[in-house]
Amino acid sequence: MILDVHGLTTIADFFVICSGESTPQVKAIEERVVEKLKEEGAGPLRIEGLRYCNWVLVDYGDVIVHIFQEETRAFYELEKLWIDAKRLPRDEFHDV
Repeated sequence: MILDVHGLTTIADFFVICSGESTPQVKAIEERVVEKLKEEGAGPLRIEGLRYCNWVLVDYGDVIVHIFQEETRAFYELEKLWIDAKRLPRDEFHDV
């Protein structure tokens, strides 16, 4: 899920929210995100949550990627916290 939070918060313009079924899967998603964006010339400002991989945050400044284990995602419900944010289809985000 991609949320356009521009104008709703000063910390980022977009949140990318996804989840994995296990710790190894969350870690694999994080590694792939970092790898693909590095190929595009973007490196993260910081990465948090790798110790336990329940919720990994990859901060690219204007874009923050949240990678949850499914149980943790259901608990925090970021989508509901940012209910006023516009939801973007993945293909539309690629052009942003």
